[in-house]
Amino acid sequence: MATVEDIDFRWHGGRPALDFVATLGKRDTAVIERIPTPGDLARWFQEAGLGRAEVSTKDLRNAVELREALYALFARTKADLGTVNHWAGRPVLGGRIERVKGRFRRVQPEMAAADLLSLVARDAVDLLTGPLAERTRMCAGDDCTLLFVDESRAGNRRWCSMEACGARSKMARYRAPRP
Repeated sequence: MATVEDIDFRWHGGRPALDFVATLGKRDTAVIERIPTPGDLARWFQEAGLGRAEVSTKDLRNAVELREALYALFARTKADLGTVNHWAGRPVLGGRIERVKGRFRRVQPEMAAADLLSLVARDAVDLLTGPLAERTRMCAGDDCTLLFVDESRAGNRRWCSMEACGARSKMARYRAPRP
């Protein structure tokens, strides 16, 4: 069994909410659960730049419920708006400013896992109601179900990552028999 450190997260989404949805990979085939334990979720929060938090089994269940509600929203299927709105509407402490050796610095309050889930939900609301809402896409890779924001100038990006899915898809087309 993989240890917490063995699980690679996917960071191709372009937004925390989409990268959070990517903690479940290959939804249509051999499912890959990237946050099977509270420790994995804690590590995801930290690697996503959201902060450190102690994560309980209950927090993990809440995270999975939020993740699946977000996936349904982004995939434009029947979505659980109540779950997303619950997490997005939670109050979260903001940072404060302090002076250290004549310079200002931002100090983030200590946050709980629930606060970090709220930040993820708020990012999803911002994305789905903002100018990039129509540029949220699912990867066109044959066995990939990752989501991403297409911020290309032409708005025609097809893959979560050109280095992974895009290269595989182009190579498959190149190697395919020609009529």
